[in-house]
Amino acid sequence: MKTKTYAGIPEEFAKLESAKIVLIPVPYDGTSTWQKGADKGPEAFLNASENMELYDIETDTEVYKQGIHLVEPVTENSSPETMVEAVHQTVKKYIKKNKFVTIFGGEHSISIGTIRAFNEMYPSLTVLHIDAHADLRKSYDGSKCNHACAVYEASQSTNLIQVGIRSMDAIEKTVMDADKTYFAHDMAVDDSWMDSAIDQMTDNVFITFDLDAFDPSILPSTGTPEPGGLLWYETLEFLKQVFEEKNVVGFDIVELCPNEKDKSSDFLAAKLYYKMLSYKFKNNEAEDEYDNAFDSDQINKNNSKYNNNDDY
Repeated sequence: MKTKTYAGIPEEFAKLESAKIVLIPVPYDGTSTWQKGADKGPEAFLNASENMELYDIETDTEVYKQGIHLVEPVTENSSPETMVEAVHQTVKKYIKKNKFVTIFGGEHSISIGTIRAFNEMYPSLTVLHIDAHADLRKSYDGSKCNHACAVYEASQSTNLIQVGIRSMDAIEKTVMDADKTYFAHDMAVDDSWMDSAIDQMTDNVFITFDLDAFDPSILPSTGTPEPGGLLWYETLEFLKQVFEEKNVVGFDIVELCPNEKDKSSDFLAAKLYYKMLSYKFKNNEAEDEYDNAFDSDQINKNNSKYNNNDDY
């Protein structure tokens, strides 16, 4: 990564020791099956972030003053399985450091590792999966760590809520919880979906946001664009409500596939990331202490769930 600090913020706000937030780039594109380029997503996102105003009008905040530390990227790519484990261990390390941990991919297979780490650290975790695709295959192309399997593990081990879905294979219906799945065609005609989804969440929420959840009219630069997606303000309305009503413990954003000729998608991804941080910390003063409230006892309870599972 060419960027020294996130969004070019002054070094005083970028030091690990004092930053409340860490940002982990994962430039991985090992399992995507159509348009390649998600490995270039983190750098495009960071470049766009350097050209973004850092005052958020809506929340009247400058969230970067809470401190945002840009971590060295996770570059393990020898196999999907080793990448997932590298992400898993890196994320867990920074949660233990009492940071609000955020991750920018890369394609969606990285989320297997991020979700695994958060599920080990927090009890009764809800995974809010915002995406065009169900990503519920148990395995795909010979691997259980494929982007098409991004939330299968979460469906078995967390409270999974899926929002914006409009593309899936019939086999995924056998795994999907229909009561906790909000299809795009239903959302378009029934605006009660936001309250319904939030009502089904536990207190601790991790958000995995695939950028193809957005309609390609506002974000075309993604590996598998699907018509009929979310628009900007309805997405922000939903996220703002989630952050207000739940304890969002972290999030990842994935599947930016940058286009050299059109930077608007890069900039939207940059704004989305900053907006989510602004919602998280809007009631916090920069000098306030931060406690990410992970449960150390929970680590021991959940570790064996993954370490002893030969399938993974």
